[in-house]
Amino acid sequence: MMDFDVGGRLRQVRETAGLSQRELARRAGVTNGTISLIEQNRNSPSVSSLRRVLQGVPMTLSEFFSTEDTDLEKITFRHDELLPLTNEIERNNQGAVSFLQVGDSRKYGLQILYETYQPGADTGRTMLQHASNEGGIVISGTIELTVGDSKHILNTGDSYLFDSTLPHRFRNTSKEPCVIVSACTPPYL
Repeated sequence: MMDFDVGGRLRQVRETAGLSQRELARRAGVTNGTISLIEQNRNSPSVSSLRRVLQGVPMTLSEFFSTEDTDLEKITFRHDELLPLTNEIERNNQGAVSFLQVGDSRKYGLQILYETYQPGADTGRTMLQHASNEGGIVISGTIELTVGDSKHILNTGDSYLFDSTLPHRFRNTSKEPCVIVSACTPPYL
């Protein structure tokens, strides 16, 4: 039986995602040294540590250890198959914001998210900016979208589309949860 090269696989995954060690460490909430040591096979991470690092890509453990490239053949995804993304926004909101991703966004160059914002949740005081275009539809509830200097209140059935290099922020100012299905290309998270 052949040993699995965890370090080499992590390096491959990180480079395929276009991430530096520093960026992956920031997204995963670990130190740069942790990523470096794993990639050099000088640190054998626990399952929970590896799972945390892979959330910065994002990728599941089964995808990481899979030697087959079957995701391109997968066409449909059940709700429980969506990949939970944990990032700074979710950590800062302590679960009040949730992002679930459809499939592997890196393989398609398109990221589709099922987003949930609990009452009072937002993407943070610091406006987001990234080299993408994004759009979405409010499935239920109300969201305040700020793009540049303009604020927009979107209700169930309303949609948006904008250049993500513009500073932007999402905030649920209502007393009900808000659910959005969004798309971003190229992928952001």
